[in-house]
Amino acid sequence: MKINHALAMALSALSAGLLISCVKPADDNKAPEVDSQKVAQDSAASTSAAEKDSSGDKITAVDISAETEKTYLTHVANDIVIPAYADAAKQSDLLHDLAQKHCQQAPVSGDELQALRDQWLVLAQAWAGAEMINFGPATASMSNLYINYYPDERGLVHSGVADLIAANPKLTAEQLANESAIVQGVPGLEEALYANDSLDAAQCAYVMSASSALSTRLKDIEKNWQQNATNLLAIDKTADSDQGLNQWFNSLLSLVETMKSNAIDQPLGLTGKAKGHLPAATAEQSRAIINAKLATLNEALTDPVLTAILGSNNENEVADNLSTALADATTLLAQMPEDLGTADKATQQELYDHLTTITRLIKRQLIPTLGIRVDFNSTDGD
Repeated sequence: MKINHALAMALSALSAGLLISCVKPADDNKAPEVDSQKVAQDSAASTSAAEKDSSGDKITAVDISAETEKTYLTHVANDIVIPAYADAAKQSDLLHDLAQKHCQQAPVSGDELQALRDQWLVLAQAWAGAEMINFGPATASMSNLYINYYPDERGLVHSGVADLIAANPKLTAEQLANESAIVQGVPGLEEALYANDSLDAAQCAYVMSASSALSTRLKDIEKNWQQNATNLLAIDKTADSDQGLNQWFNSLLSLVETMKSNAIDQPLGLTGKAKGHLPAATAEQSRAIINAKLATLNEALTDPVLTAILGSNNENEVADNLSTALADATTLLAQMPEDLGTADKATQQELYDHLTTITRLIKRQLIPTLGIRVDFNSTDGD
């Protein structure tokens, strides 16, 4: 890589608030250290507003036994978390296989390039869903940044991928794995596939290498969860604490807050000066990414096992409120253009308001009903 590009990558990393090492992250197959995103069970930052519903009435927490909590968290690990990573890895594998097939003879264009783009979008949506898991091996090793370097506020993915391909026309997956996060993962693949009308041999080598390296990273995370789910979700500690519940539901809250801020508000300039860009901006497919996140939230928050827990104290109203709010947001989103940036401001604001409603329901109804606390890292400011 050129020196000026290396400096540019460092600046971009600093703009994201983290100086990302250009060496491969720690082995994800090792038992993870304590994650910086772990939620303290009795965080003093929980406000009294979070303990009341929207009408100001006191929330009565449901009585969740240690065994019920253990059963639910095991369900979350086996039926929600691990499958999310497995699906993302599968879609990356499919992109790699498709690239190998179509790139046997470059250049690649027309229907073959479109097939690669279509599979990239499926992959991008799969990862968008997996981002609900904002703790554990993906974040502890910073692999999440190598998978999806977003928001790229300085727009360095574009030049970074182009420079890397020019400098390494026969790039391998092993070489790419040791490069900066800026030139890897879902955004890097988007740049290669959508910024060019056809793929030459060097660009094909990048797509094959990037999809292979991404698959390896995702499979490592999936394997770590398979081996360490009990520790990662504190499933064996339910008799003593609600650590696992705290981590899981604050992670879902974080997904809404981050989506609302980084993927809607800031790039569209709804509450301030426009900053950064919409997700999948080069592909002009931001709606698909937001929709995937909402679908993930809907799966997790209207899950029958969770609904049964809430219903044990006749608190099904909480689940109903969440289901209605998610459905309203999804319905609005379906009526918007594929590129959310081309929607009128009133509709953009309406989507933002729907996400605010979902955030408030999680903070002020769901979390207090479960008898847990809002993470002190919550930054929504609803």
